[in-house]
Order: sequence, then structure tokens, then C-alpha cells
Amino acid sequence: MTSFREEENHWNIYNAIAIGPGIGTDKAAENLLKVLIKNVDSPIIFDADALNILAKNPGYMLSLPDQSIFTPHPKEFDRLFGEHVSDENRRQTAIAKARELKLIIVLKGHKTFITNGDESFENTTGNSGLAKGGSGDALTGIITALLAQGYEPLNASKLGVYLHGLAADITLETQSPESMLINDVIENLGKSFKKIQN
Repeated sequence: MTSFREEENHWNIYNAIAIGPGIGTDKAAENLLKVLIKNVDSPIIFDADALNILAKNPGYMLSLPDQSIFTPHPKEFDRLFGEHVSDENRRQTAIAKARELKLIIVLKGHKTFITNGDESFENTTGNSGLAKGGSGDALTGIITALLAQGYEPLNASKLGVYLHGLAADITLETQSPESMLINDVIENLGKSFKKIQN
């Protein structure tokens, strides 16, 4: 399920790849990202430090596999695409950049915004308890798992964001936004799947 940068990687054995959480932004991480982009043709999910590396090396974005997924929070988004004065401005840029670079952009926030440049969606689940460390990493994991199961990148992104937020809403039944941890949310993912299946 995971590859370490010290290992020789055979990227073609994977049906879904995410990169970013915990990799750092040093030269080794930058080289790993560069090699990954060069050797993978299927969509890649970029989060956290992978986004920060792309922000420092914008030329890399011209070689990404089509339908790759970016999952930035507003500060990461601004590092990638320049400063913005409002969420609405970010959304407009997200639409333009998703279309230009053939990406899916999941702009995380109070109402997470998902776009492929042609279609855009605003998520209706989630709460302020998600504004904690590890929340974005969990979302990346959920979207990666859905992509691995064969969901199209846009659908994996929409469903992943919705389930992540719904699990957080279910967590509020026994927690408060202040006490909620991402582990609590992960424990309720099964309940969120059951809820949408009903």
C-alpha cells in the first residue's frame, strides 16, 4: 500500500497513487515527485507538501497526468496560483486552472469546492471540527481509496469529500467541534457509507 523513497519504485503496479502528506519539501522529496510525474500516466492525487513542491516548481504542472487531483487548503492554493482576496476569487481561479491543466481541484474550506473546469460542486457536509491536523490527510486517503476502486477522478473527489464531511457530522452526535479528533471521524466512516446506502 505504501512505497518509501529509498525503495526502487515500480509505479505501474498501483491503480491509485497519492503523494504529499509527510514527504517534506527537501531535494529528495522534490526528486521523488519529479520521477513520479515522469513515470505515471494515470491520475495522481497531490496534497500537502507535494502541492508546496509544485508551487516552487510550476513547470512540473505542465506534465501532470490528465485528471490528476489537487486537494489544497486556501493557503496552499494561493502558493500554487497567487494571492486571492476572497474565496469567490479562488473558486474562479480554480475553475480556470482546472480547465487549463486538465485537473480536478478540491479547494478545501467551510464549503469545500470541487471542479474539473467544466463542472463545479459545493459540498454540503462537514463542520468546523474538521479544521484540525490530519483532516486533510484523511480526505486524501478516502479519495485515493475510491480512485483505487475504479471511481472516475471527479466522482471519487465528490464522494470522498461528501463522506469525509458526513462522518464528521455523525461524530458531532457524540462529540463537540472542539473535542473532535480526526481519529473519531475515521471511526465513523462506516456509518457515513451506511447512511448514503440507505
